[in-house]
Amino acid sequence: MVRGSIRRSLRTDLAGVFVTGPLPPGGAVLAPNHQSWWDGYLLAELAWQLGQDCRVMMTERQLARFPFLRRAGAMGTGEVRAAVRHARSGGWVVIFPEGALQPPGPPGPLHPGAAWMARQAGVPLVPVGLRVLVRGAQKPEGFVRFGVAASPAGLPGALGQTVARLDADLQAADPDAPPAGYLRWVRGAASVHDRPGLPARLLTRLTGDR
Repeated sequence: MVRGSIRRSLRTDLAGVFVTGPLPPGGAVLAPNHQSWWDGYLLAELAWQLGQDCRVMMTERQLARFPFLRRAGAMGTGEVRAAVRHARSGGWVVIFPEGALQPPGPPGPLHPGAAWMARQAGVPLVPVGLRVLVRGAQKPEGFVRFGVAASPAGLPGALGQTVARLDADLQAADPDAPPAGYLRWVRGAASVHDRPGLPARLLTRLTGDR
């Protein structure tokens, strides 16, 4: 039920989710930038569609407010050993190395937890660029760019480069179309300019404008 609620919100509150880059085929620590409330949901949905077991680490304070998210794979930041075991056994563990939501722009200073966990589990450390923003559609769209696995010391540069490439892709794209090379992973809700709603159709008939 919790997973269904998350998936339903992605499909009704976003105009779509688009993905590019090499998705890890096995155990990995994903280290994304953290710009929006949607970020954990985006990566969880990708994992579910791939049949990949995914855990998203949350602060203890947030998890206490939304304890039911444990049923969809959330873990507290204090459950480090369990997260290492999960990655080592072939699952994804998502850790936001910025530690908190940040304004749009380059990633801020990174905490060492994601790099440490990847090293302990012996799995790839994968930088992930995330953006949720309004472009040509009525509702926001989600964009995910997976980078190439990085060394612990190289994560800040790799994450910065991955986010910068995502921003450049969005800047170069037609606002009414996904950037080149991005696959639509979640269809999302149609915009009024794509499919006029009932009020727009009624106004068209009443005014006689065709």
